[in-house]
Amino acid sequence: MALLLEHEFKPLPADKQIETLPFLEAVAHLPPFFDCLGTPIVYSPVKADLTGNIKKIRAVYDSNPAKFKTLQNILEVEKEMHGSAWPKIGATLALMWLKRGLKFMLVLLQSISDGERDEEHPNLIRVNALKAYEIALKKYHGWMLQKLFMGSVYALPYKSDLLKALEKGKEVKEEESIEKIHQFLSRVTPILDAIYEMYTRMNAELSYKA
Repeated sequence: MALLLEHEFKPLPADKQIETLPFLEAVAHLPPFFDCLGTPIVYSPVKADLTGNIKKIRAVYDSNPAKFKTLQNILEVEKEMHGSAWPKIGATLALMWLKRGLKFMLVLLQSISDGERDEEHPNLIRVNALKAYEIALKKYHGWMLQKLFMGSVYALPYKSDLLKALEKGKEVKEEESIEKIHQFLSRVTPILDAIYEMYTRMNAELSYKA
């Protein structure tokens, strides 16, 4: 799939230490995914948030590539640097929100590739988007953001149009697109799971609402 497979993610190593630079270079290609969902009033801010958080993490990495070689290093060093203000600061906070945006994206794609759908309207992706929102973002959003999102599902593109957008306009059979989504998910899901595990292990997860 042209958009999703544009830049490969490195396989997750056995020690689950994710190198910062290759991760950022790969993830930097993903924000345009949210353009494929239409509804600019909802998804443009999500895209901008994702892009902004990638830039924040990159700025910290660029300040000392040796010190911040892995994502684990970032959390460890910033915890030491910022004391009681951590983890609600710096690249730690940026990565926390970045992983949530990626989680939404991955759950949505996984749901589509698993064939989950509204049987009465099989070409709609409301079911998939609502599942992704429920799992990845809803509990971190206040009432207004939740209402905005719930309304946005009625303006989402058809599944066929989403898949075509992910292929950058190229006509591809649905089975081929789904297979490419599987490839993407198989590469990225273990990495995202490892980041979530790291936040849990280091007690860096925050539950405040945006």
